[in-house]
Amino acid sequence: MIEGESEGDSVTDAALLRAHVAGDPDAFTTLVTRHQDRLWTIAIRIMRNPEDAADALQDAYISAFRKAGSYRGDAQVTTWLHRVVVNACLDRLRTLRSRETEPLPEDLDRWNRMGTTLIKDPVEIKEQRGVVAAALGALNPDQRAALVLVDMEGYSVEEAAQILGCAPGTVKSRCARGRARLLPLLIHLKAEEGT
Repeated sequence: MIEGESEGDSVTDAALLRAHVAGDPDAFTTLVTRHQDRLWTIAIRIMRNPEDAADALQDAYISAFRKAGSYRGDAQVTTWLHRVVVNACLDRLRTLRSRETEPLPEDLDRWNRMGTTLIKDPVEIKEQRGVVAAALGALNPDQRAALVLVDMEGYSVEEAAQILGCAPGTVKSRCARGRARLLPLLIHLKAEEGT
């Protein structure tokens, strides 16, 4: 029986991580399975591409598996896992950026020709998400990660700072600069929504 487990209780994340470090072959799988949906959401929002997100998430799992013994317990295990995922995503983005060419800009004027009705059609909703994802792609990886954690995932600035390994003021600055860069790219969506 894993330490911290009793008959009626589920095992805590910290107990699972300790059990993994102690050699339990199933503990890490249980821990990852418990949090995989949220970790995937973070990876896909930062990477914007399912294949790249899957690769980054796999890198994160390998890193967490190998470095579990270095977990100090300063933060919750989920915060530590999220930080590992964000770091893996940022590392992969830096690698991809060093190899990529500048993509052609998407035709943002297309939204003006689509009409002024409220978006209800699933195809239009998907297109709108694509516009938002493309706009997020215009941000540097640090700004994108901060905005994903704070504005999309609902983390507090302090929690995002723990995950990103920086000061809360840095998270606030990255979010403010990221929002300022996103505004001109997404303002037309707000205008269409109000008409």
